[in-house]
Amino acid sequence: MTAVRPLPELGSIHLDARGVERVLRVSWHTDHELVVLSLWRDNVCAASFRLAADEVADLIDVLQAGLDVLDVSPETSESA
Repeated sequence: MTAVRPLPELGSIHLDARGVERVLRVSWHTDHELVVLSLWRDNVCAASFRLAADEVADLIDVLQAGLDVLDVSPETSESA
């Protein structure tokens, strides 16, 4: 099994609602003009998806549309 690589300078980790053993890791690879979304379970990469940088805006749009439907914004989530 290969060792887990540290996140690049631009990246983040998001915990799954089902528990900390499941993680979404987002890592930008600007040298290749893409972002890698990887799914981790118990510190093992279970799957990854490479998204071209020019397609990221479309992903952001669909995520924002979902937030709009749920009426979730920074202001409403802070008061919860």
